[in-house]
Amino acid sequence: MKVIGLTGGIGSGKSTVAKYLEELGAYVLDADKLGHEVFQPDTPAWRDVVDAFGKDIVKPDGEIDRTKLGKMVFGKPGELEKLNRVLHSHITELAQNKLEQLKRRGAGVVVLEAIRLIEGGWRPLVDEVWVTVASEVSILKRLKKRSGYSEEESLSRIRSQTSVADRKKHADVVIDTDCTLAELKAKVKELWDKINENPS
Repeated sequence: MKVIGLTGGIGSGKSTVAKYLEELGAYVLDADKLGHEVFQPDTPAWRDVVDAFGKDIVKPDGEIDRTKLGKMVFGKPGELEKLNRVLHSHITELAQNKLEQLKRRGAGVVVLEAIRLIEGGWRPLVDEVWVTVASEVSILKRLKKRSGYSEEESLSRIRSQTSVADRKKHADVVIDTDCTLAELKAKVKELWDKINENPS
């Protein structure tokens, strides 16, 4: 089984690349979805988050109010770091378990899609790191179209993340998504064909 760690900043085209890889036959593990899984009520992660941020973030149905929690940590690096610290070991353990299950099932190529792949220390879980990049102009357009963010909101999100230069230092493959979707699809297909020529 080959495991590709796919990472990139907000609006860099990471999810689009993951979707194309899935269409080609890869199994995609999305770290955001793993994050949702560990948030299930009364799990160890749920208890740790409630202990760290207070019972006010729990909705009447027992779910964590992610919007309220988001407001508590967004734009506050210290609080965001605290949340990441609390969740890190739980999500890492879940990712390791899922990768083991896929290996036992005979999966060929698995893509671990995670915005914090490098920062989260997940490099040892993957065989290669693929980083998606795009110009700031393209990212701003995508964020406005996708989420309706103002330029100021978008820039705040972009600049609160690891820089492109730092991500590239860890990359085995860099995918520039400043192109048409058809061109991007062709780039991904070419990379996919190379993997399958050298599956080890």
